Amino acid sequence: MKKRKTAAGILAGTLLALLLCACGAEPESEPAEPPVPEVTVTAPAEELEAPAEEPTEIEESKETAMLKLKIDQTEVLVNWEDNESVEALGELCRTEPLTVAMSMYGGFEQVGPLGSSLPRSDRQTTTNAGDIVLYSGNQIVVFYGSNSWAYTRLGHITDRSAEDLAALLGQGDVTLTLYWED
Repeated sequence: MKKRKTAAGILAGTLLALLLCACGAEPESEPAEPPVPEVTVTAPAEELEAPAEEPTEIEESKETAMLKLKIDQTEVLVNWEDNESVEALGELCRTEPLTVAMSMYGGFEQVGPLGSSLPRSDRQTTTNAGDIVLYSGNQIVVFYGSNSWAYTRLGHITDRSAEDLAALLGQGDVTLTLYWED
């Protein structure tokens, strides 16, 4: 029986020692985030002092000039798309106006050959009166009606109603003139 009391006493003493040690220890916490060093980036002095490049003559003319369109002798306002096809079309008439003989087709559009191929990004499209598109990469189409086909959008005539466009484009073949104006 004495053995039992001694073993129980040793066990109790060990537990008491463990409890006392645990009470004195600091509570566990999340490890602290390591400090993030501050980094300062500066440009070399020559980059800071270099004057801004002046726009070239071509860049200046692109900023101030506008690509214009005439149907026969009637100038129309066009909201041109911002794509590589319109850029290439503009380059075709950069030095002199581009004249395109158009032909009526289908009772809803005028179509004419550009004389060269432009970059294209054809998408299935339903057109409306006033839409200007690129067909097969080498033909320009101006709509006075509606059609659904795969085209590359070039622009849209903004200052004419569908009725005005039908009167302008639906009475026979026309001539388009594309040119730059300051």
